[in-house]
Amino acid sequence: MREQSETFSNALTLLGFFEYRFKDDKHILRVITTFFILVFFLFYTSSGLVAGGKLFESVFGLPYHWAVIGGALAILAYTVFGGFLAVSWTDLFQGLLMSLALCVTAIVGLQQSGGIESTITMIEVKNSALIHSFVSTDGSKLSFIAWLSLMGWGLGYFGQPHIIVRFMAIKTTSMVTDARRIAVCWTLLSLFASICIGMIGIVYLDTPLVGADSKKVFIELVKLIFHPLIAGICLAAVLAAIMSTADSQLLVASSAVTEDFYKSIFKRDANEKELLIVGKIAVITIAIIATFLAMQPNAKVLELVSYAWAAFGTVLLLSLYWKKMSKN
Repeated sequence: MREQSETFSNALTLLGFFEYRFKDDKHILRVITTFFILVFFLFYTSSGLVAGGKLFESVFGLPYHWAVIGGALAILAYTVFGGFLAVSWTDLFQGLLMSLALCVTAIVGLQQSGGIESTITMIEVKNSALIHSFVSTDGSKLSFIAWLSLMGWGLGYFGQPHIIVRFMAIKTTSMVTDARRIAVCWTLLSLFASICIGMIGIVYLDTPLVGADSKKVFIELVKLIFHPLIAGICLAAVLAAIMSTADSQLLVASSAVTEDFYKSIFKRDANEKELLIVGKIAVITIAIIATFLAMQPNAKVLELVSYAWAAFGTVLLLSLYWKKMSKN
């Protein structure tokens, strides 16, 4: 993707890449894909604000709606003023904090619950189905269609514009190898620790978390097993996860409006200052709509994300590796 975006007139966005790749002079692809990004990424950004609202509500006892608004304003502040570079640097430190908090919580949680073997034994007592087969949250076995759907999440990752744009922005292609190793190691560590934390939560929490509240397992665990100072740092990692995703999504949606819609279709001679103003207006507008969507406290974060996840993954993979693929 890094190599081909450079070949295609230094495409700055995923949508720009599609237009150059398929020689779409009429901008049909840009219009359609911009619409997809704006609609689906509203849900995605909203999911982050829901998570932020739950965090502040659980930790500080703030009313949910005020917590959502506060989180939105914090993310909006540095996204509007700092742009892509600010988001990239803050994402680096937020990512390091997230992985550290996840790994430390998983290790300490396993120690306090008696180790891996003891944890698995206690889960078998509480809910044996979770150990012996893949089941849904209500305990029923997953169907074949459910298996395919879950595996499909892997394909979605390749088409996330806020992730892909990081690879497109790498300074030279020689740096991609190191970037890949870092990304894979970070993902393996974080996901494995997350699974451990979910299992520890089943054992450690006296009152099981159900429904939308099940997403608060990390928050509840760190409050129980750590000193308040350490717990505060770990909870800041949750906020880091929320902010690092939401700010990236706001930028992607903003660039879709400015670069892929306003500049490419309406005003090709727009200068940098004009585009900057349009971009900031777009970020603020999208954030306001996403905040409105997040006002429902019972929304499940994963369900909101699922609306946005599968839009471009398969399309991008075929675009890169299947030469016969056409615009149609």
